[in-house]
Amino acid sequence: MPRFLSATPDSRLLPLPWAQPLAEWPEQYLVALPRGISRHVVRFIRVGGDVFAAKEVNESLAIHEYRLLHDLRRLRTPSVEPIGVVSGRQAADGTPLDPILLTRHLEFALPYRSLFTPGVRNETVLRLLDAMVVLIARLHLSGFMWGDVSLSNILFRRDAGEFAAYLVDAETGELHDRLTDGQRASDLQIARVNIFGDFCDLEAGGLLAESLEPLTMVQTIESRYEELWDELTGVEEFSGSQLDRIEGRVRRLNALGFDIAELDISTSLDGKMIKIQPKVVDAGHHSRRLLRLTGLDTEENQARRLLNDLDTFVARHDLQQVDEAVAAHRWLTECFEPVVHMIPPDLVRKRDPAQLYHEILDYRWYQSEREHRPVPTPEATAGYIRDVLRTLPDEEMSSLTAAAPDARVPVNPYDPSLGYLDDTVTEGLPAVVDPWEEAAESEDPAGAGVLDIAALRKKAAGRR
Repeated sequence: MPRFLSATPDSRLLPLPWAQPLAEWPEQYLVALPRGISRHVVRFIRVGGDVFAAKEVNESLAIHEYRLLHDLRRLRTPSVEPIGVVSGRQAADGTPLDPILLTRHLEFALPYRSLFTPGVRNETVLRLLDAMVVLIARLHLSGFMWGDVSLSNILFRRDAGEFAAYLVDAETGELHDRLTDGQRASDLQIARVNIFGDFCDLEAGGLLAESLEPLTMVQTIESRYEELWDELTGVEEFSGSQLDRIEGRVRRLNALGFDIAELDISTSLDGKMIKIQPKVVDAGHHSRRLLRLTGLDTEENQARRLLNDLDTFVARHDLQQVDEAVAAHRWLTECFEPVVHMIPPDLVRKRDPAQLYHEILDYRWYQSEREHRPVPTPEATAGYIRDVLRTLPDEEMSSLTAAAPDARVPVNPYDPSLGYLDDTVTEGLPAVVDPWEEAAESEDPAGAGVLDIAALRKKAAGRR
């Protein structure tokens, strides 16, 4: 009988075929969803009305990642939700099977390959890079050293006109009280190598515009990270007559979506110079305010857009003297909810509610400009549903099996990393062999006192 490690036990997991290797699970349990490249066997499984990502990995890594993901969620960093670890698995003949780490599928999120299509705009690529930079900075602020930064380990959600990035793989991560400059530099060096390879892969597949050069994009990530990190943590010095610069620093960070919980302010002995440095910076300034006022849990840029609409509603209805929570409730019931309720049931999977509202506001503005009149929101919503929403793919759960008729057919819809049926480049290539893992499997753990690197290299060389 397998063992279940979980903070929230789910009895629906018990009947699943844990005695089979994950790669051999029957299709009745699987969901064909796009995902990134992984060195482990990964499948999406349906459990009742939920979808979980299942990854087959050795026990120490599975438990390490499960606990790290819990810590990251506690620190409110953008990461997937851990469900549990299933260990003690055995095949019918008694052969031990690797444990399975379960995480909740992130709705309305897409892997980078789903966003890079032929003809993708340069601005879209830059927005993806910015989302990745913000994610890395937020993780570093929380003391998390990733150790394996790559596009395959990130999911992207639409966030108003931008993107929000989420960590989905933490098996190489480490959580510290605070990262040193060397640890941050190491993470960036790993990111440089991995992401350059990801972009070269996209370029080889014809999914990257000729104007987008992989090395230039990697350098863009590094420079934007340094600029953001300096804004979040850098020391600023000015004369005592420029006290407004303290508030200016706070406002700049708020505009970036960060709150300052602690600001270190020191003055020179003569009081003529002031030095400030943010000490505790917390992301989610706008989303926390929107959640407090309305109960809506959104991405940061979505919250910023909805708060702007709320402020416009307050001004238009002369509610400046009304309690903020009361005005927010009126906006929620008179503006936001009527729009969401107009969406037909068969189209609700295409965008999450906050993203829908943002896009309808954009549609309303363009229609008003085009028709030289203020278009009412209900009319704009009906037009958006007719002209835009019905043409969009489902993003709550973008299925590989629902691809366009002329789309390439994967070898295995449940394992996109195996490539496509029409891919002649990889035909006939030998299977990928990892000599380190093969050697480790042939060793007796009880009798192995040391890891003999020279012997492993010699053994690997003998295979060539």
